[in-house]
Amino acid sequence: MRSMVEGASRCALALAIFSATAAHAAGTFEKTPDGVVVTPAAGPAKHVRIQVMGQGTFHVTAVPTDSFDLPKSLMVLARPEGAFTVSETGGEVVIRADKATAEVSLATGQVRFRDAAGKLVLAGKDAGAFTPETIEGQGFYKVSQEFNPDTDEAFYGLGQHQNGQMNYNGQDVELSQYNRDVAVPFLVSSRGYGLLWDNNSISRFGDPVPYALASRDLKIWDAEGKPGGFTARYALNGDVKLTRTEADINFQHLKDQPNWPKVVADAAGAPAPGATVVWEGEVEPAVGGNQKFQLYSSGYVKLYVDGKLALDRWRQNWNPWFHDFDAPMVAGSRHRIRLEWTPDSTSYIALLHDNPLPDPDRHSLWLTSEVGKAIDYYFVGSDSIDGAIAGYRRLTGKAVMLPKWAYGFWQSRQRYEDVAQLLDVVKEYRKRDLPLDNIVMDWRYWRDPEWGSHKFDPTRFPDPKAMIDQIHDLNAHFMISIWPKFYPTTDNYKELDAKGHIYHRNVEQGARDWVGPGYLNSFYDPYSKEARDIYWRQVRDNLKVLGVDAWWMDASEPDMHSNLDIPERTLRMGPTALGPGAEYFNSYALMHTKSVFDGERAESPDKRSFILTRSGFGGLQRNGAAVWSGDVVARWQDLADQISAGVNFSMSGIPNWTTDIGGFSVEHRYEKPNAADLDEWRELNLRWFQFGAFSPLFRSHGEFPYREIYNLAPEGSEVYDSLAWYDRLRYRLMPYTYTLAADTWQADSTIMRGLVMDFPADLKARDVNDEYLYGRELLVAPVHEYKARSRAVYLPAGTAWYDLYSGARHEGGQTIDASAPLSRMPLFVRAGAILPVGPVMDYVGQKPEAPITLYVYAGADGAFSLYEDDGLSNDYAKGAFARIPIAYDDKVGTLTIGARQGRYPGMLESRVFNIRWITPGAPKPLDFDSAPDRSVTYAGQPVTVRR
Repeated sequence: MRSMVEGASRCALALAIFSATAAHAAGTFEKTPDGVVVTPAAGPAKHVRIQVMGQGTFHVTAVPTDSFDLPKSLMVLARPEGAFTVSETGGEVVIRADKATAEVSLATGQVRFRDAAGKLVLAGKDAGAFTPETIEGQGFYKVSQEFNPDTDEAFYGLGQHQNGQMNYNGQDVELSQYNRDVAVPFLVSSRGYGLLWDNNSISRFGDPVPYALASRDLKIWDAEGKPGGFTARYALNGDVKLTRTEADINFQHLKDQPNWPKVVADAAGAPAPGATVVWEGEVEPAVGGNQKFQLYSSGYVKLYVDGKLALDRWRQNWNPWFHDFDAPMVAGSRHRIRLEWTPDSTSYIALLHDNPLPDPDRHSLWLTSEVGKAIDYYFVGSDSIDGAIAGYRRLTGKAVMLPKWAYGFWQSRQRYEDVAQLLDVVKEYRKRDLPLDNIVMDWRYWRDPEWGSHKFDPTRFPDPKAMIDQIHDLNAHFMISIWPKFYPTTDNYKELDAKGHIYHRNVEQGARDWVGPGYLNSFYDPYSKEARDIYWRQVRDNLKVLGVDAWWMDASEPDMHSNLDIPERTLRMGPTALGPGAEYFNSYALMHTKSVFDGERAESPDKRSFILTRSGFGGLQRNGAAVWSGDVVARWQDLADQISAGVNFSMSGIPNWTTDIGGFSVEHRYEKPNAADLDEWRELNLRWFQFGAFSPLFRSHGEFPYREIYNLAPEGSEVYDSLAWYDRLRYRLMPYTYTLAADTWQADSTIMRGLVMDFPADLKARDVNDEYLYGRELLVAPVHEYKARSRAVYLPAGTAWYDLYSGARHEGGQTIDASAPLSRMPLFVRAGAILPVGPVMDYVGQKPEAPITLYVYAGADGAFSLYEDDGLSNDYAKGAFARIPIAYDDKVGTLTIGARQGRYPGMLESRVFNIRWITPGAPKPLDFDSAPDRSVTYAGQPVTVRR
């Protein structure tokens, strides 16, 4: 009997142990007021927290410790909200909320998401990874999470990048702020969802392993077949002066420049005029497949792989960047490399490589950050990319409206050196009836030793207030460049430094800039409110009081020096008031623009603040800020790169973007051009200008030669006439463009739209990287090849398209050879579009009572909601605006101008609408001066017009 009892006890004990072990293996969870916290049984995270953010959005935080005591998000303003239910099913915690569901494995902490219909859309491959890191004596982690391995979906967003990439599936993208590259850690999927990666440090999409010098991964042989490196031949004016073997091609950073051979150096140790280098050898990969290379370079480069030209690029000497290329190679086989380089004084170059990933990993959503406390991200559930972008703005802030004049044409130059130069430009535009709304004052209007003083040089600008008053009298606006950079000798530096708001390392290292003899300098720390308040007060007291209309916040990466390596950059931009520079590396522009936006809004709450900044970050749209694509160069490939750069930036949730029309940095051949180079210069600027007219913001800027329309080409020439035509077209389309701008606020919409946004079912549209939609009605196909007089244009399926100029109709779902004479860029209008067109104006608002012509493109039903407000105040946010709904019924052929909705002070009570019908089978060439098909007077009540 005793043995039976003991046996039963042992069985009971075993059952209890088994039950406890099973419970532990399954993990535990706790429901919280805003979601759940899961403690998985195993895996890298000790706890995984899911917070419900409303409307299909979840906040996921996975920590490798017991603490959720994390730094406050700089990007996200939203708080948890919304009803949800929690249940446990099959070892998973299921959180059902409005429009989406999150599931967390109790065993591992792995997370996945389903859409409103229950379809799985995003799933972690695993529960992520944490690698301990020590940064400036503090403990952090490198964090990484991979989702959806082997996915066929397309990815967009991630900020602005310069490699001609549109769909990022299968690509590597480094998110690291730099002149011309803007990191925004938000992406959208062709499946309709979005993901905001809440980390401020350098991050990567794709391969978590950073690219490195080629010798890390590849065996290298010289030109004679000997192992150890490339053969390098240094020449001067074609005469070889030095031949040596180099383990890598590496003059990447400022610290590498002392390696330049003295035999081909000038007195300062930089490459002498006429110096060239040719590297030759062979590389052998250990891993077969499509090898991933980057060439980081400035100067002229040509790179050949197995005898085929892979790259042919140029960048100004101080202005290097990465050029990505792939090359298929077999493991254990040798492949020839030849690199020809012509540096321009101190220039930079390096050949970098990363091994191929297995296909499932290469085609995944994989995000990695160098410095963090947690894996921290937001899943934004939606059934469309527009919905995902709306969710991003619910998290990070609305895209506040810019003043209406900002959507006119801006003229800028590097740089206007005195009052006369600047005023004469505005007067010349007015004299020639060339529309203009903004003149821009670039850097160095101060006396050279006074960078950061925010004061005009009195010898060149004796009365800046009177100058700005004259600009205003000419019905133009004035934007001025302000920097986060200060010389230690200025009072502004001293005030900020006394409060502990200046980064010291740049000065301690004795770093001098490029102005005159070179001056010690550093940047302020915007991560404290006190510092931001001081910065704004200094700007206000010196510049705002003069009547400045808008702010150009340059070098907001911050750019201490363009050619420092990353470790040194992180040291020089810190420590910040919140933590090490490495922890907050990508977020500087967000906090810096906040100083001006918050300051100006507090003092002038009725005025729309307007900022142009060279860098950006998630949430920038709430600061009244636009981004431009930095100091890009005047080359055709760089023009092409701006198209996908601008579209992907717009799809990152920040709607206002622009570029230096014509390219900022210029090859020497254009400074004193021969006849052939002059022709190319003019054509390049014209093609860029045509593209710029259909960018969210329309802005010409660059180094010499001067970029004013009348300086680019003589009046009466084909180039001049086309420049003038597109300038005027921009103003004719102001009713359309300003409505698009209003929709970014009211409907969380996007001005510059990837084709996939409006044609998600068209698989061909996903990868088109040199077309886009301007609004939902206009398809833009910029010309980016020299002497091209036609180009292939893909017309998305599901609708018909009209050639804007000829009225010819084409079916969608096909690629056509579109005419592109020098004077015109291909533009197409969607069937069903209602395109409102106004008069030519010298400036925005000049002719408020002029008729608006409605171009109606038959073949499908259509609708448009024309937006109007006062164009300057913030009253729009209080409801002071008007909408005029317009609808076209294609079946019965009627256009209905509906009852006006809303009103605002100064609203035009009555106006004339002209109507022009564009119909299939009866092409009607574009003619703004021809008589309309119908005219109606509209006083706010519905009007119906039959075709």
